[in-house]
Amino acid sequence: MEKDPFAEYPENTARRLVRERKRLDAKYGSSSHRHVLLVGGSGYIGSPLTIYLLSCGYRVTNLDLHVYGHGSIPLAYLGHPQYRIVAGDMGNASRLDYALDGVTDVVLLAGLVGDPITKKFPEESAAINDVALRRCIDQLNGRGLERVIFISTCSNYGLVEDDILVTEESPLLPLSLYAKSKVAAEEYILSLKGKVDYHATILRFATAFGLSPRMRFDLTVNEFVRELCLGRTLVVYDEQSWRPYCHVKDFATLIERVLASPAEDVSFEVFNAGTERNNHTKKEIVDIILSRLPDRTVCYSSNGSDLRNYRVDFSKVRNRLNFEPRYSVADGVEEIIWAVEEGLLEDVERLPNVYGNYDLPLLRSSAAA
Repeated sequence: MEKDPFAEYPENTARRLVRERKRLDAKYGSSSHRHVLLVGGSGYIGSPLTIYLLSCGYRVTNLDLHVYGHGSIPLAYLGHPQYRIVAGDMGNASRLDYALDGVTDVVLLAGLVGDPITKKFPEESAAINDVALRRCIDQLNGRGLERVIFISTCSNYGLVEDDILVTEESPLLPLSLYAKSKVAAEEYILSLKGKVDYHATILRFATAFGLSPRMRFDLTVNEFVRELCLGRTLVVYDEQSWRPYCHVKDFATLIERVLASPAEDVSFEVFNAGTERNNHTKKEIVDIILSRLPDRTVCYSSNGSDLRNYRVDFSKVRNRLNFEPRYSVADGVEEIIWAVEEGLLEDVERLPNVYGNYDLPLLRSSAAA
């Protein structure tokens, strides 16, 4: 007997999902006729998202500039009949137009991601995260798209009192160029309500962790695990600062859920993406790792350069979309330890930019030429 795909949902939510699936199936035939453009689909989030969407029957096109030299990542998917790669800049009108051919939905992942890389390259950050992104957004209207999903960040909340759980309605206090660009993009997208022919959704992601084909070790959980797993001394700044965390596979599940949800549930809505049980201090992250890797050396220090401190309320995404992440930080710790111990990540030092957003080698080589 075939399993009911909506059995886990409350009855009223299940009815709406069934109704939406029938509407989309009538329009497109089935999920295999939904064609999703991932702008920045070769990255840390985009890679597991690609795997998940293909497994769900979607067609996927990936538009990516590969500024970190990670252009080999999509090779793993090229044999899939539902996958297409377009090398190019989201701000280039002709490349974007080519990538959009036949597309029904768009997920905007691309950009210089993270506080350090945008601080190191402010001009490039403005060109990509502000100018190119705005051009991309402006080119999406009039194509009859179903959904446009913009990936934002909980970093937008900045510095918050320890006893407060921020919601989607809380003030945004971005502290970095990265977060300021995300806030500006959010405001622009929300201003388009009633002016465009698609349904836009903004997802404010918690800090990501977990294994991905384009692995990153410049993220808290991943970095801490690898350093301690290799027996190195880990220096942790401001260990009592709070941050929410979420596994990359859970992000993929949420994005697909937005694609499949009734428009009235997601259209021009903002959702914090994560779960309260993955709100942790840096010290708690270290303790989780040390429970698995005892007798490692950790040094704590204050007055780090990253002032962010926030805990997040995820009740809206749970109540509206029935989304509760499957993976805990402990789950992510376990899988990264396994990957390191199995020797799957031995070229991290040799290819640092492939494993983190530290430099822009391809943009530099292009400028030199």
